[in-house]
Amino acid sequence: LWSEYLREPLHPRSVLLLRHFNHDGAAGRLRAFGQGERLLQDTACLEELDDRLHFFVEECDYLQGFQVLCDLHDGFSGVGAKVTELLHDEYSRKGILTWGLTPVIQRTEILIVRFVSSLQVLEKDFYRLMNTALAIVHLSSQSSLFCPLTLNSSLGLK
Repeated sequence: LWSEYLREPLHPRSVLLLRHFNHDGAAGRLRAFGQGERLLQDTACLEELDDRLHFFVEECDYLQGFQVLCDLHDGFSGVGAKVTELLHDEYSRKGILTWGLTPVIQRTEILIVRFVSSLQVLEKDFYRLMNTALAIVHLSSQSSLFCPLTLNSSLGLK
């Protein structure tokens, strides 16, 4: 997992695990924007996120705003959109700087995937395109400043 490679220990209240989804293959992944949005419509998950957020907000002497880093290409774009919506609603006078991140698609990955199945490739590209488009619309409307970041030439939307 990515958290195993961190050198700095994270505060226990800063990590919110999504128990519905895991890293075991494609079955348990957030693939679509709507899945991520629905995840934060669950009252238990939303209350836990709200409690963790208020813990850190109360520790601040002078809160100026928030920075949100969010994947644009998968279902976590829906999670990020709901989080920015929550921040915008509760802290409307604070700035929200949102960084939208997309991965680099390697040429070798494209060549390998072409041999697997063209239908699977089309479905994956469709999800990536829709997630990115929906995330850009939602995140830019709820943020003070939205900045998409990628090393691809076109946010991976070719």
